[in-house]
Amino acid sequence: MKFSNLDKVGSTLGVALLLSLFALPFVSLQPNRIMPGQSLGLLDAASLYSLAPLLVMLALTSLLSLFNTALGARLLLTFLTLMALMYTAGASGTQLLSDASPLSRVSLNAGFWLAIFWLALLLTDVAIKLALTPLLRLALVISIVTAVMILLASGHWNALSLLREYHNQTDFWHQAVRHLQLSLGSIIPAVLVGIPLGVRCHRSARLKAMVFPVLNILQTIPSLAMFGLLMIPLSLLATGYPILAELGIRGIGAAPAVIALFFYSLLPIVSNTALGFDKIDPQVREAALGMGMNAGQRLWQVEFPLAMPVILTGLRVVVTMNIGLVAVAALVGGGGFGTYIFQGLGQTATDLVILGAVPTLILAFLFAIVIDTLIALQRGDKT
Repeated sequence: MKFSNLDKVGSTLGVALLLSLFALPFVSLQPNRIMPGQSLGLLDAASLYSLAPLLVMLALTSLLSLFNTALGARLLLTFLTLMALMYTAGASGTQLLSDASPLSRVSLNAGFWLAIFWLALLLTDVAIKLALTPLLRLALVISIVTAVMILLASGHWNALSLLREYHNQTDFWHQAVRHLQLSLGSIIPAVLVGIPLGVRCHRSARLKAMVFPVLNILQTIPSLAMFGLLMIPLSLLATGYPILAELGIRGIGAAPAVIALFFYSLLPIVSNTALGFDKIDPQVREAALGMGMNAGQRLWQVEFPLAMPVILTGLRVVVTMNIGLVAVAALVGGGGFGTYIFQGLGQTATDLVILGAVPTLILAFLFAIVIDTLIALQRGDKT
């Protein structure tokens, strides 16, 4: 055996995966929705027949993770291990509740969630080592999400408490749309205002010195404080002008959320736009001028394409930040997945909190992956 072929990162992640599954509780059997219950390890959570696919996949994945060879097979086995883990979780819920009371719940415990985390890192590590192209990385993510969605749609997880909470929330997809509306509804006006303002800041040092301190101050205001500050003037406007209230501009609801997120979005967009234009080689501008291009042609045909990767980097920050902040907007009636998070905290219902938190994380991750792919393609990266 050549020690040069040993994969330190992969072996560490493989050991962490095994420790999470066999040293930590995999699920919890609770007497009802909110009371704590009995923690069960992986080997006690399901029958050997249900565990067999996962145990085989774990053994093969852990073995291949020790070495820097057979990376393609390792990627496939890690993906299959993830699906086997999801399958086993659903099977454990069905089997544990077969003889339990109707009020009993099976909740996923630390071992499951940490195993998901380590498998995600293993997939990322292999994808980096394989130097997958941006489109192949995106295809890998889409494949994983599609496979998980098919498993959930099949009803295999319906016995788990998390899916019971989902079925109890009849407005889940309405809240999902609301979350996207608030996130993207604040980003679109921020882009329309921020990019031209960033271009002007690039061209005018005086304007930049005036704008950036204001945007930095807005960025430092805590989100709850920002929502609170906006509630008073918006309430006064709605009272003084009833037509605004009919349009939805009130002290609570979507209006303070969208306006606050708009303010938070400006700094990353303006600063990255200015930085993208600052990094353009002056000789490129001189060449464009020598070719007879006017100011508008230089802006749209030369400067914007060169600055676009940096602008998209700022947009990535804004999108992921806003998706997370929208969850906080539920406190002022904004809606979105944050509604479930705060309802779950108030009811001490952990799975309801997870029902709001996990989709929020997945949305942020998916948007980040898509924008990263656009950035890589814009730069012409092949890896």
